[in-house]
Amino acid sequence: MLVIGNGRLITRNTADPYYEDGAVAIDGHEIVRTGTTQEVRREYPDAEFIDAGRGLIMPSFINTHEHIYSAFARGISINGYAATSFLKILDGMWWTIDRNLTLEQTKLSAMATYIDCIKNGVTTVFDHHASFGHIEGSLFAIEEAAKELGVRTCLCYEVSDRDGMEKSRAGVKENVDFIKHALADDSDMIAGMMGMHAQFTISDETFELCAASKPDGVGYHIHVAEGIEDLQLCLKNYGKRVVDRLYDFGILGEKTLLGHCIYVNDHEMNLIRDTDTMVVHNPESNMGNAAGCPPTMHILHKGILTGLGTDGYTHDMMESYKVAKLLHEHNLCDATAAWGETAQMLFENNAKIANRYFRRPLGVLTEGAAADVIVVDYDPLTPMNADNINGHLLFGVSGHDVVTTVCNGKVLMKDRQLTQVDEAKVMADCRQSAKQLWETINNR
Repeated sequence: MLVIGNGRLITRNTADPYYEDGAVAIDGHEIVRTGTTQEVRREYPDAEFIDAGRGLIMPSFINTHEHIYSAFARGISINGYAATSFLKILDGMWWTIDRNLTLEQTKLSAMATYIDCIKNGVTTVFDHHASFGHIEGSLFAIEEAAKELGVRTCLCYEVSDRDGMEKSRAGVKENVDFIKHALADDSDMIAGMMGMHAQFTISDETFELCAASKPDGVGYHIHVAEGIEDLQLCLKNYGKRVVDRLYDFGILGEKTLLGHCIYVNDHEMNLIRDTDTMVVHNPESNMGNAAGCPPTMHILHKGILTGLGTDGYTHDMMESYKVAKLLHEHNLCDATAAWGETAQMLFENNAKIANRYFRRPLGVLTEGAAADVIVVDYDPLTPMNADNINGHLLFGVSGHDVVTTVCNGKVLMKDRQLTQVDEAKVMADCRQSAKQLWETINNR
C-alpha cells in the first residue's frame, strides 16, 4: 500500500474535484481511495507514506503524439542542411536522422525520451516511430526501454514508401508483429497501432497492404495535412483531399488517431466526426515548422475528440498546453479563445484517447483508476479552489515543477530522483550514442 498525502489534491473527478488537504491511496496498480489526508491515513495507517509537502497531488500527464526517434536532434548541425520549406525540413533533418539510427540508438533515444517524460510528470506516451536505418525490432527495443523505466506506452512504426517498397513492407510487418505482441500482453502497459507517415509518401498499394495486414481491434496513427504540400499533392495525384483519401481506404474510425490536421476543411471535419476518429494537436511543432495554425477550435467544437501532443518538440505537456492557448488566442485575435478548450484537450480528451487503448481509467484519481499520480512543487500565491485549478496550472506550473512521479502504482521518481535506472549512466550512454549518430550523418 502507498499513500500520497499532505497536499492540494486535484482529482479530475467531477464528484470531488479538489481537496485543500488531500491524499490518494494506492493498492497494487489501482487507486483505492481519495479523501482528506486525515481520513485516508486513518484508513491505511500502515501504508508507506509520501509527503507532498503541501504541493499539488494530481493525475500524471498523457502525451498523445510523440517522436522518440528525434531525441538526439537537439543542437545537431547537418552539413548542407538549409531548409526553406516543410518538405525540406522533413527530408533534410528528420528523415536524415531516422535513416541513420541503429537499433541501439533507437533504444537509447527511447530511454532519453521516457526519462524526460517521467521528470515532467508524463507516464502515458503515444509514440510514432521511424528508424529506416533499422526497422525490424525497433518497436520492441522501445518497449524494452518503457518496461525498464515503468511507463505506459502505445507504439507504432511510420510506414512510408519514401525509401522504397521493401522498407515500406518491413514497416508494415514491424507494426503487425508489435500489435499482435501488445494484444497478447495483459499488463495494460503497452499497446500498438498501425503507424503511417503521411498520405503523400504512401501509395495505394501500401494503403491496401496496411488495411489487409492490420489486426482487428486497433486503428491507425497517421500525420494528416501537416503541411500545405500534403494537401496539394493529394489533390494533384488523386483528385481528392487528404481525409477523403483516408476515408476511401477505410483508415478513419474510433481507434484511429490523426496528427495535426492543419489543412482540413469543413467537409473533412464532418467525415472525421461522423467516423468518431480522433485528432491530436501539436502546437509548438506546427509553429516551429512554420506549417500553419490548424482550425483546432473549430475541430473541437464539431464534437471531434481532440487531444494534445508534443510531436517530440518538448516532453513537457504543460508547455504544450500554454503554447496551444496562446497560439489560438493570437490566431483568432480573441483573448477569450481557447481557455476552456485547451484545458479540455489536455486534462479530459487525452485520457479519453488513451482509454481507447488502455483498460484502466487514466487521467483521473478515483477508485479503480490507474495509479498514475504526480506531486508538483507549487505553493499558490493566490487562493486556490475547485473553480480556478486550471488558471493556477496554466500560469503557475511547468513540467519541471514535478518532484514525484508514480505510474501503475510504482514510484518512478521521488524527490526528483529516478528510482528505476541510473540516470547518469543512461545519459552518458546517450551522449556517446548521439555523438556517433552525428558523425555518421555528417561523414556519409
